[in-house]
This record gives sequence, C-alpha cells and structure tokens, in this order.
Amino acid sequence: MTQDAPVYRIDVSVVSEYLPLESDSGTDRFVFSYTVTLHNSGTVTARLLSRHWLITDGEGHVQEVRGEGVVGEKPVLEVGDTYTYTSGAMLETPVGSMRGSYQMVAEDGTHFEAEIPVFTLAVRSQLH
Repeated sequence: MTQDAPVYRIDVSVVSEYLPLESDSGTDRFVFSYTVTLHNSGTVTARLLSRHWLITDGEGHVQEVRGEGVVGEKPVLEVGDTYTYTSGAMLETPVGSMRGSYQMVAEDGTHFEAEIPVFTLAVRSQLH
C-alpha cells in the first residue's frame, strides 16, 4: 500500500477598504485596511512563519516589507482550518496594489510559500 504524497497548500484571499477618517488627501496620506483569510486546503498542518509584501503606489513606487508572523502572531492552521486577520497600509497616492507571500513550515518540517495574489488599494472615487 502506498501513501499519497503530502499536499502543502494555503489559499489566500484579501478584501481591502479605504479608511477616509484616517486619510488626508491634502498631505497625500491614503490609509487602507485589508483583511486576509488563509485556508489550509492541503493535507498537512502548517505554521505561518513570516511575510513578504510588495506594496506599489499609483506612481509605480514599490515598498518591500518583510517581517515575522502577522499582527504579532504565527498561526498554526490544521488541515481545513481558516485564519483571518486585518492589518493596514498607507500610500501617498489614492490607488495602489499589494501582493506577496507567506513563508510557511509544515508539521513534517517542509518549508513552502503561500502566494498572496495581487489586490487593489483604491479610494472609490478614483476607480473608473
């Protein structure tokens, strides 16, 4: 009897929101929140170790952010588990985007990445 190979898969979805009360267009300060949901659709329990973000503003300037965990946590996702958190970003333009990856480690010691698909940060009135 053969055992199936483990599947290392974390699905990531993101919803962003403009925060007008924390923003000030007069000083080019546009603040956004984003809520990330991670779902372990693989076959092995995994822990989120770190994050890597590429934040691009409307003028094409890219800011790279790396750090341990998310919002002070390194969540463990059992098979089928979902983990959601909210964080924020500030841009100097009313439109931008974010993308990146999470560095994960499975319970068997295998390291893998979970891709964060590109998502838009935008003041509603700026979208056409």
